Amino acid sequence: MTTLVRGSSDTLTRDALAVLQPGFLGTTAPEWLLRQIGEGLSAVGLFGRNIVTPEQLTALTAQLRAERDDVLVAIDEEGGDVTRLEVRTGSSFPGNYALGSVDDTGLTHDVARELGRRLAECGVDLNWAPSADVNANPDNPVIGVRSFGADAALAARHTVAYVEGLQAAGVAACVKHFPGHGDTNVDSHHALPRIDVDLDTLHARDLLPFRAAIAAGSKAVMSAHILLPALDPNRPATLSPQILTGLLREELGFQGLIVTDGMEMNAIASTYGIERGSVLAIAAGADAICVGGGLADEGTVLRLRDALVRAVREGELPEERLADAAARVRALADWTRRARGAGGEPGAAPTPAQPGGGTAPGNDVGLIAARRAVKVTAGELPYRSVTEAPYVAAFTPVANIAVGDETPWGVASELAALLPGTTTDTYGDTSGTTALVANVLGMAADRRIVAVVRDVHRHPWMADALDALVEARPDTVVVEMGVDRAQPRGALHIATHGAARVCGRAAAEVITGRAAGA
Repeated sequence: MTTLVRGSSDTLTRDALAVLQPGFLGTTAPEWLLRQIGEGLSAVGLFGRNIVTPEQLTALTAQLRAERDDVLVAIDEEGGDVTRLEVRTGSSFPGNYALGSVDDTGLTHDVARELGRRLAECGVDLNWAPSADVNANPDNPVIGVRSFGADAALAARHTVAYVEGLQAAGVAACVKHFPGHGDTNVDSHHALPRIDVDLDTLHARDLLPFRAAIAAGSKAVMSAHILLPALDPNRPATLSPQILTGLLREELGFQGLIVTDGMEMNAIASTYGIERGSVLAIAAGADAICVGGGLADEGTVLRLRDALVRAVREGELPEERLADAAARVRALADWTRRARGAGGEPGAAPTPAQPGGGTAPGNDVGLIAARRAVKVTAGELPYRSVTEAPYVAAFTPVANIAVGDETPWGVASELAALLPGTTTDTYGDTSGTTALVANVLGMAADRRIVAVVRDVHRHPWMADALDALVEARPDTVVVEMGVDRAQPRGALHIATHGAARVCGRAAAEVITGRAAGA
């Protein structure tokens, strides 16, 4: 039975609170958050700052549900490079690009289901994932390995497998970033991207995975802060009635929850402001306002609540539109509550293990998937395997905001576990090619060098340094942990298709010739 909302808040105020999905600071729920849940707040969003261990996370979600048992607990847990559950260690699951490179939908289903099982076990019931974006622009600074790939049909089938796997575990999927963030060269955390494609391209490419996800029953869709003049020349998708209501609701027939991307992102906040942007988003057809990646306090929640109430009272936002949005939030909360009681998606039969991953709950399907995703794209094995402790030079670009810089990545720690004495240093775009390479050579001395890179094709400084290093030391092993678009270099070149911890483990096994079954 749902706990009754406390206080004297009227229906309008409760509806305004119900559509917000705010973040917060701390590893326990602050008093203000519990108070707002009591007043009608129906969802909260979790980020890496809120999570230390599974046990702590379980206690946190129990604390939230002690206040109200149908509160939605959302998280941005894509696996791979974007992890909140394992923000301090790196993910136990490879990301979308690795799964797409294997192209076994059964494996993708198993990975998503196991990730969903772990989330559900901790009390999380809405995942702002998967990314259904088709990475059509290889220079995309924010999607990249978060996408299943550049082929729309591949992205569609793996999006479906991921949605079905996640929801089989009782966790609602939220496919993003509608209507497709893959063909951008601007990060919407920083500015408003513009995609100039015609309608035919949009329908044949970008919308294909979303159509498939809707047909598969995805419970939620997240909007993108992108401008698509072919659909709406004036407003970004998150604020566009033509896109959210006309395209997503009416043309594609989606009846689930429409969630915005973070409203504090500059694509919205610097142009409209979060209060005005939130009103426009709900009016356009969004049902839930995600805010809290950078803003996480009671003042923000109250400002957004009051902005929505004021917009209704002043006739700018129809009261029935706000009520409909709140009802959709509550409907999803009811589904997740029933899923928790059923141990999975309500009414769904247990899903058998799929071919490819095929392992029981609590398994190492993430590592299995990472091993299958590793590709040796130049060199020979085991002739050129590393058998003594090497020196690892990690060429590190500035992390985008979605990934963050607090999550470790690379192969050094995994190599050290196999070859004790392995050492490492990090190099960035600071000192110029000559000085950088001289430093690497000096630190390596006579040890074998393993150069770890990420998206070489997007970073000229990295490509130049790598070329000079391989010229000086032809026996260098190169590990590409981003999109493997650049020409392979080195005595051994390995593409992991992502930088999750398990991707580093899989690469280390290949480098040392200790791969499973080898």
